[in-house]
Amino acid sequence: MPELAVHFMKIRPGIEVASLSDLGHQRENNEDACLYWEPSNDEEFARKGRLAIVADGMGGYEGGQEASRLAVETVRDVYDTAFHGDPQATLLEAFAMAHERIQDYAERHPGFHGMGTTCTALALLGRRLYIAHVGDSRLYRVSGSRISRLTRDHSYVSRLVESGIVRSEDAERHPQRHILTAALGAGLGVLADSTEPEMLLEDGDTLVLCTDGLWGVVSEEEIVTAVNASSAAESCSVLVKLALERGGPDNITVQVLRVTSP
Repeated sequence: MPELAVHFMKIRPGIEVASLSDLGHQRENNEDACLYWEPSNDEEFARKGRLAIVADGMGGYEGGQEASRLAVETVRDVYDTAFHGDPQATLLEAFAMAHERIQDYAERHPGFHGMGTTCTALALLGRRLYIAHVGDSRLYRVSGSRISRLTRDHSYVSRLVESGIVRSEDAERHPQRHILTAALGAGLGVLADSTEPEMLLEDGDTLVLCTDGLWGVVSEEEIVTAVNASSAAESCSVLVKLALERGGPDNITVQVLRVTSP
């Protein structure tokens, strides 16, 4: 059954948020992880804003699950405890720390060698959006009938598209589209993408964070339709249901954040 995230923390006015994760039809365990977080203290909230993260692990039966969990927890912990006034820089530092912790865990647990994870995180301070991203999970911005992808896939096929070898319209059906070129825990270091300069959101804008289990089988047009038709929670349900109806070949995770008037 899909897992609807229940947020026990206080969610302050200015946003509507929901998330949903499902095992899919062809996986034995869920290697995705996601999180929405706000500081409990109002003063800290004014400084740090809101944080949302989605991660898609890889590396064997339990390795991927552990990698995505470590990534989400580390990014949240660093953003909370080591915040120094710059959301963008703090996100990048959190990714670097998550990369190290995943590699350290794999060294101490040889059975998890090769574990890693995608990670897409956003910080929202008022209407100002900051992003850090590694891998092929995605962040979309829906503004009315328009959708824009705010992340680029770190994948083999994405490189082929950038080189002109594969057409962009063929990329999402390419048999090698899931081969990553970057992930937290993989390689000597991690170079995360980030927003530069900061992005300003408008009232009614909706942010959609999702793993490839969703975007691989659900089109951008369908994401727009689902988001505009109902609440954040219902949008999550509709999108996951669509992915399941199309075979659910992977774990499916989506988080929807709609900007509202305070």
